[in-house]
Amino acid sequence: MATPSPSPVHPVPRKSAAPPAALDLLVKAHEGLAEAARLTRSNERYATAHLAALRAAAAVLAARGRPEPVNPRRRPRIRSAWEVLPEIAPELTEWSALFASGAARRARAEAGIAGAATNRDADDLVREVAMFLRLVERMLALRPITPAGPSQGLPLPRAERPDAG
Repeated sequence: MATPSPSPVHPVPRKSAAPPAALDLLVKAHEGLAEAARLTRSNERYATAHLAALRAAAAVLAARGRPEPVNPRRRPRIRSAWEVLPEIAPELTEWSALFASGAARRARAEAGIAGAATNRDADDLVREVAMFLRLVERMLALRPITPAGPSQGLPLPRAERPDAG
């Protein structure tokens, strides 16, 4: 029996590009976005899409960690994901501002206030969230996630994708 000659390149196992919590949040963000696209009431569509964006932001925070506290002796005040995201991912600062500006509208929409979000508002937000999700996936080196059903697996890290050269 011939012994295979040693290869000059040894495969190095790589860890996932994102922790499981981040991947789970991205799956939930995609599911929420798909649900928002199916909804017919503009308030519900707007609120659901905004929540999907929030889950995508939470995925980035889960993958990249927390900002350093300003004063470690003092208990930090509670801040929204949109406030923290630019500290963790400065490249998403404009997206944070965009979604932060829609938080009050989402609250009104969730409260069922008539006209809180128009059809145009909801349609625009659904498109913006779709772009944001794609950007977050690229940042975390993931292939796009499609919520096709329970048999759909989690995205492969870029290093493990068949098309990654």
